[in-house]
Amino acid sequence: MALVVDLAESVGRRYAGLRPHLDERQRRLFLGCEASTLGRGGVAVVAQATGAHPDTVARGMREFEGLPEPADRVRAPGGGRKRLVEHDPELAVRLSALVDPETRGDPMSPLVWTTKSTRHLAAALTAEGHPVSDRTVARMLADLGFSLQGNAKVSEGRQHADRDAQFRYLAARVAEHVGAGQPVVSVDTKKKELVGQFKNIGREYARKGAPERVNVHDFPDPELGKAIPYGIYDVSANTGWVGVGTDHDTSAFAVATLRDWWDTVGRDRYPGAGRLLICADGGGSNGSRVRAWKVELAAFAADTGLAVTVSHLPPGTSKWNKIEHRLFSQITMNWRGRPLTSHQVVVDTINATTTDTGLTVRAILDTRTYPIGIKYTPADIDALPLHRHDFHGDWNYTIHPPDTPD
Repeated sequence: MALVVDLAESVGRRYAGLRPHLDERQRRLFLGCEASTLGRGGVAVVAQATGAHPDTVARGMREFEGLPEPADRVRAPGGGRKRLVEHDPELAVRLSALVDPETRGDPMSPLVWTTKSTRHLAAALTAEGHPVSDRTVARMLADLGFSLQGNAKVSEGRQHADRDAQFRYLAARVAEHVGAGQPVVSVDTKKKELVGQFKNIGREYARKGAPERVNVHDFPDPELGKAIPYGIYDVSANTGWVGVGTDHDTSAFAVATLRDWWDTVGRDRYPGAGRLLICADGGGSNGSRVRAWKVELAAFAADTGLAVTVSHLPPGTSKWNKIEHRLFSQITMNWRGRPLTSHQVVVDTINATTTDTGLTVRAILDTRTYPIGIKYTPADIDALPLHRHDFHGDWNYTIHPPDTPD
């Protein structure tokens, strides 16, 4: 398919360059030569690539192959039927009004609520007294600068007034910790994954005609359930740690994964560490308003002797969390098009994730239970050794181990 697209683009470029220097019959012969070279389906490909009518291409192919055709008449420059826009100057204006949201005009136009296909546009223009074919509409749209467009995710909605200031504050904390040789991690929960014979987006190479067969419906398997990957990305070391949970995505699960990382990797990698900086988004099990998150971190700080500083990304900016594009995106690419048939497959696939820039990942299966519905009061939070920073203490705070000054 890609080869056909490349050939079509090549034909289109050559025709565009030669067309001004050829007369009518020479253009037909060029089109016919290209279509004949392409073989079956060549007429449609050349017509699509050059904008010529398929009948013109087919006629040129017959002439090129020596089939009898009247060839003693060549139209003079400027001859032939005039374009519709020359006979109907309002046609282009009405077409532009139908497809451009800024100039559409009548808000009750049926095209506001229907697909803007060339067929629908041609029917609407014909109904308004401007008879035109869908092929002519397609050619006119290209001349007017229109093309088929998808949606682009660029609007982030309302932004917090201190959005950029928080990013600068967070960057300063990261630079200070890294410069002092203290660990900095980015944390988050990856999208929960269905475990079983379920479709996974993306494609991978397999024998032709033998795709992996998966379930038609995506109802969770009552026995296998879901995999809950909670990730920790070490910013300085460019390494990832993922705890694959089987129960619930709670703050206790998040901090348990952090504890596993510290006990297994972090303590040895940073033997002189006295502080830990955690960069997290503002929601989920590690959200800035989640009391259980702070309570669990206080227990972690007490057990490790680390002063734990948390800086949350401002609201609506979780996609800028480093773990998203440094770790999670690589994991997603690594298991694309592959059913995650068991929790162990999830773990093994994550463990196999690497990049050319040196990323390595370690994953473990966490089968512990994490009950939901545990409540903490504001008094519980007030009792914690928690120091809120002067700048946005709701987003930036440090939890000290016992018996240490703030």
